[in-house]
Amino acid sequence: MTSNKNHFVAPIDETPLQATDAVKTDQAPLSLWADAWRKLRRRPLFIISALLILALVVIALFPGLFTSTPPNEGCELANSEGGPTAGHPFGFTFQGCDVYSRVIHGTQASLSVGLLSVLCVLVIGVTLGALAGYYGGWIDAVLARLGDIFFALPLVLGALVITQLPVFRENKSVWTVVFVISLLAWPQMARITRGAVIEVRNSDFVTAARALGVSKFGALIRHVLPNALAPIIVLATLELGVFIVAEATLSFLGIGLPQSIMSWGNDIAGAQASIRTRPEIMLYPAAALSITVLSFIMLGDAVRDALDPKSRQR
Repeated sequence: MTSNKNHFVAPIDETPLQATDAVKTDQAPLSLWADAWRKLRRRPLFIISALLILALVVIALFPGLFTSTPPNEGCELANSEGGPTAGHPFGFTFQGCDVYSRVIHGTQASLSVGLLSVLCVLVIGVTLGALAGYYGGWIDAVLARLGDIFFALPLVLGALVITQLPVFRENKSVWTVVFVISLLAWPQMARITRGAVIEVRNSDFVTAARALGVSKFGALIRHVLPNALAPIIVLATLELGVFIVAEATLSFLGIGLPQSIMSWGNDIAGAQASIRTRPEIMLYPAAALSITVLSFIMLGDAVRDALDPKSRQR
């Protein structure tokens, strides 16, 4: 018996495999940061938060562009708890000061404390976390136990204790608040840095660099840390908003910035006397604080999603 088997083979010109399987070799692969920036530019969350933060920075640097009224001058008791008038859209405080001017000038102190605290926490936390994660051994054990001590101390309680020391009680300033926050908040940054460094230190490119004669410390600075920056940047962005809230909380409790320095925490504390008659006096600095913190949280979420390795694989 014979069987006829028909073999159907498509002509070559109908299946241009070369065009189908072609790989674009003229485009270099995107790096982590280039790919993250490409994603960020397309996210409305990032654009909105970045614009809000840019506006806040401009207000903090150039408050005179938004108000010509000095925050602590021209306060008249005759205007106490007065409503909005021409040139004073938010009304007046219990002491007769312009609420709008105080909110504008308070941006500078709040942002300054947040930014300076983040910088100090980065220096302390990244340094200690990188050393602990890369070298391990007794260095890791000592720094881990030191971090646990500070982890067990709540921020507000620790600040209450530290600020009662004579050297801090008699010299309240922006730098005092920055020092207190940095002293109590660095362990979280150190722990994140330690984990990121441990994940990167055994990579092939680090081993290759060591084989080529790069010192252990040189490999940490030139190869390990640059590739462990993603979670550090995300945490720094999120903690900036946290530190601004911490400053407002400490100022509200009377252990933060002195009353002579404009800050939203001081204004919220001062508005307690008018909470029943003019609650909007407290609303304005509280709204400015909420918008600022929300902007940094949204920015941190957008950066985290852009730098997430799982989202890069999708």
